[in-house]
Amino acid sequence: MVAPPVSRVTWAQTHRLVLSHFPPIDLYDDVADPHDWEALTAAQARTNPRVLEDAGDLSLVPPHRRLSGPGASWVMAAFTHISPDRTSRFSDGGHGVYYAGDSLETALREHTFSMGRFYADAAMAAGWISEVRQLIGSIDAELVDIRGPGFADLLDPDSYRHSQAFANRQRAADANGIVYPSVRHPGGACIAAFFPDVVTPPVQGDHFRYYWDGATVSYARKVSGDRAIYELGPQPIP
Repeated sequence: MVAPPVSRVTWAQTHRLVLSHFPPIDLYDDVADPHDWEALTAAQARTNPRVLEDAGDLSLVPPHRRLSGPGASWVMAAFTHISPDRTSRFSDGGHGVYYAGDSLETALREHTFSMGRFYADAAMAAGWISEVRQLIGSIDAELVDIRGPGFADLLDPDSYRHSQAFANRQRAADANGIVYPSVRHPGGACIAAFFPDVVTPPVQGDHFRYYWDGATVSYARKVSGDRAIYELGPQPIP
């Protein structure tokens, strides 16, 4: 593998989709100084034990790399709620990653593919199944750039073994994250941010529902605005 360059990535918009049943955590939006979060969370948990569950594990994010202000909760959640059972292309479950696409189409195709694998593993019955919300942010940061030739192993459509090991090395070297070509949407691009402060706090966009036909997520219906249907086409599950 060739040594990857580092490129300045400046996108006026990033697009991310998350399940709608995950609420924002007001703590990150309302408290300006991230160094105070542990103390405030512990104080609130004395009267409301669910606060700790909602806030997640703050120790996973260094205070100087945390994000605060309106919309920050959507970003912080990707880093404070992790599990070895929830792996991804650039995480083995030991650290969080904030994924986003350069367009709504890219984000939809990436997220519906991931959800489709989950539905297939769970043997879910066909039908409209998930409601998700669109998060629109931006980025202006230096990222490890694997959009050029020589990185096919990191973009394997079926295996994340090489890409997870690569991400662990880059994160250990304090890289901000990775920019890479979308595997599920040819021509699109994605970011994988390793720390919350790499991106801006997003705002909420539209809501969508995914249609699982028993083999793939074949449609995404917008349930806000004009209720348009996005036909995603066949996306076979490996």
